[in-house]
Amino acid sequence: MGVMIDGKWHTQSIAELADGGSFKRSETSFRNWVTVDGEFPAQSGRYHLYVSLACPWAHRTLIMRALKGLEDKISVSVVNWFMSDDGWSFDNGDGVVPDPFFAASHLRDVYASAKPDYTGRVTVPVLFDTATRQIVSNESAEIIRMFNSAFDGVGAEPGDYYPAALRDEIDTVNARVYSTLNNGVYKSGFARTQKAYERAVLPLFDTLDWMEDILSRQRWLAGDQFTEADIRAFVTLIRFDPVYHGHFKCNRARIVDYPNLWAYTREIYQMPGVADTVNLGHIRNHYYASHETVNPTRIVAVGPVLDYMAPHGRG
Repeated sequence: MGVMIDGKWHTQSIAELADGGSFKRSETSFRNWVTVDGEFPAQSGRYHLYVSLACPWAHRTLIMRALKGLEDKISVSVVNWFMSDDGWSFDNGDGVVPDPFFAASHLRDVYASAKPDYTGRVTVPVLFDTATRQIVSNESAEIIRMFNSAFDGVGAEPGDYYPAALRDEIDTVNARVYSTLNNGVYKSGFARTQKAYERAVLPLFDTLDWMEDILSRQRWLAGDQFTEADIRAFVTLIRFDPVYHGHFKCNRARIVDYPNLWAYTREIYQMPGVADTVNLGHIRNHYYASHETVNPTRIVAVGPVLDYMAPHGRG
């Protein structure tokens, strides 16, 4: 982990990010929007996405990019799975796609090139404007909404994953899932005290129980239509049994122990284009090898073996 201050890199540990033993996620810094005709207009080939295949926040954007058929309209670079004290790098490795614009060795070089006096964390995803050489956004929740609709006039595939009729329900689901599940696994895994751990892990499983109940009565979290709420949940569910259950001590139950959640996870995985965004090698290697405070030996677990292509039986 680390942080840039006035364009210079400084290392900082996960422990230093804790407040009273509890992990605190930093706010994102770039919050511009791609629109039809604004400062950052929607144009095919203009924007570039920097991601980690290990990171669930970046994974959201890759899924939306695939569902909307934007692969040939928004190019991608992929960092190495290992995060050292120097942050995300483009070191050679399976699945790494180098930076084509700055020949950057580290993602922080992209941040510094776009804003030489940048102060803040260097995170993925990053949506980059190749025309102005500016970072548009590093907020995944907003990038997926841009991908959902901004490029509809330049050849995106049909599909609205944030429909007006369901927005209240989507926002309600998103709020709980973000706080207690998406971020809850991190609050559990990076907790520095028993109280902080239990304060995070117990609501996490309350939320999984709640989701299991919802999915026993309806197909998707916000109703009868697949939405961004399902994308945002999926990126944590797909990592849960391989990583979060053991590495982050979220071990009261596994996703495979929830019949509806497990079938739901498989159904999303089997949607066209989604499986291609899942790289369990990057996921396992990143978490187990990068988080020295959680796993000092950096030994990477080999299991579990899960069949995501098994019939899901959900209609």
